[in-house]
Amino acid sequence: MRIIAGEYRSRPLKAVPGQSTRPTTDKIKEAMFNLIGPDLGKCQLALDFYAGSGALGIEAVSRGVDHAVLCEKSDRALRVISENIQMTNEPDRFTVLGGPNRKRLSQWFRSGEEGFDLVFLDPPYKQADLSGDILWLGQEGMLADGCVIVCESDTGHVVPDQMDQLVLYKQRQYGMSIVSLYHYQARGE
Repeated sequence: MRIIAGEYRSRPLKAVPGQSTRPTTDKIKEAMFNLIGPDLGKCQLALDFYAGSGALGIEAVSRGVDHAVLCEKSDRALRVISENIQMTNEPDRFTVLGGPNRKRLSQWFRSGEEGFDLVFLDPPYKQADLSGDILWLGQEGMLADGCVIVCESDTGHVVPDQMDQLVLYKQRQYGMSIVSLYHYQARGE
């Protein structure tokens, strides 16, 4: 695993040992960022909600996002995230939240942060509640208008075309993985 493009390009990333996390392959990670395309230039604050090794959040910062918040409940994964962030030599561009994702993110977000411009939802496939996570983030007011939400799921998990204020606008299949991109539109827009 490595950083594919941007400021930290080609730097190696450590993976979380064991089978508890499923790292996004470099091929799929590159495809995700190609799908995001020019929308990435508008993003200042990113969320990697199931961070694992932190690869997606670190890649986003490498490609120009100002700051990334990485949520992870596994202590083992948190240690790897910390090591991977140290590789960037810019730890102040990252916030790492350990513990139950929704609870920790709610506590952090109440501290007055702006909404997220870019969200990665790449949960362990068997624990996937992508629709529930997306709706929760919107209901909690954590999404900026125009936010891009990137979901990775397996082919057995169907994501709806539209949910509340979110519209599916791109979807691609890569082997057994599906990458879906949503746009969030605030009410009244």
